[in-house]
Amino acid sequence: MNLRRDVFQAIADPTRRAILVLVATQSMTAGAIAANFDTARPTVSKHLAILTECELLRQEQNGREIHYHINVQKMKEVDDFIEPFRKMWDERFDKLEEIMKAYKPKEND
Repeated sequence: MNLRRDVFQAIADPTRRAILVLVATQSMTAGAIAANFDTARPTVSKHLAILTECELLRQEQNGREIHYHINVQKMKEVDDFIEPFRKMWDERFDKLEEIMKAYKPKEND
């Protein structure tokens, strides 16, 4: 039985989001990633496994080291899914801003 993790379940965790931010700018080894966290390396390895399983990260063997890279295509898929919600909330906040600008409090005389 193949239990594939959900991308949104993976990015719900703050540590995994922090890992994605780290790896977004450059590829890194597990050790380099783990050095940024006050947690045991096996814990970071578990997070890396989840992110890799969800295809948010991809691994590249370079000699004895494994480098982790962001999977831009998968991140784009996540962004494409979220975009309509972002637009909807932007529109709602714009309307609320218009209402708040037009609001004049009643004077208590």
